[in-house]
Amino acid sequence: MTSWSFAVGNLQVTWRDVLDILIVGYIFFRLMLMIKGTRAVSVVYGLVLVVALYFAAGKLGLYTLHWLLGNFLGSLFLVVIILFRRDIRKALAVMGATTIFRREAMEENCMDELILALVAMAKKRIGALVILERNIPLGDVVSGGVEIGGRLTRDLLLTIFHPDTPLHDGAVLVRGGRIEMAACILPLATGLKHEATLGTRHRAAIGVTEETDAVALVVSEERGTISLAVGGRITSSLNEVRLKKVLSAAMRR
Repeated sequence: MTSWSFAVGNLQVTWRDVLDILIVGYIFFRLMLMIKGTRAVSVVYGLVLVVALYFAAGKLGLYTLHWLLGNFLGSLFLVVIILFRRDIRKALAVMGATTIFRREAMEENCMDELILALVAMAKKRIGALVILERNIPLGDVVSGGVEIGGRLTRDLLLTIFHPDTPLHDGAVLVRGGRIEMAACILPLATGLKHEATLGTRHRAAIGVTEETDAVALVVSEERGTISLAVGGRITSSLNEVRLKKVLSAAMRR
């Protein structure tokens, strides 16, 4: 292959340098997208400040501060892994779920059926928790459950979550346009700021979306409201129009 290069001032730039910059830039861009809206953003800003202080201390001859920051930065890799083990695992899983292995997307008519079911249950104050699997498989997160393997419809969801059925007390797992499992058990989020005001379904919705890229939908039987959780964050009191808009945006993330 013919090599090429160009000069920028006194610096000679080759195609390898350009490729190197593009790859690093893409990785940085993807990392920023993955941590956007998470607690990791604040930590990144803090680390940038620490690195800046480290170099400033060296330039100004503040040897004690420079030594302390140098030791901290030396163990930074281990500290980051310990503090953000969940975020790192999720990021690696998302990176591994390439477009080649993407799962079947939910068809719009199935989404409409889902929304109709959620709205109907909210009006009747029937509690429900629906988990929409996306690129990260939920086999390691979901436990228990009964296999359904049926097409997602309004009537099937209403039947599953009816208080008189044995499957109503648990989560429904949806993959593509099919209900795969019902009565599933999910991990509960802990250490939440408003934990006292959140029910078990809402905490489970936040917990599963913290661990994976799934989208969780909750109907509160106490308040008759619909909530959506994605990325460990929950949006509550959604009406039918707002729900469709937020759900469509979440599934495209």
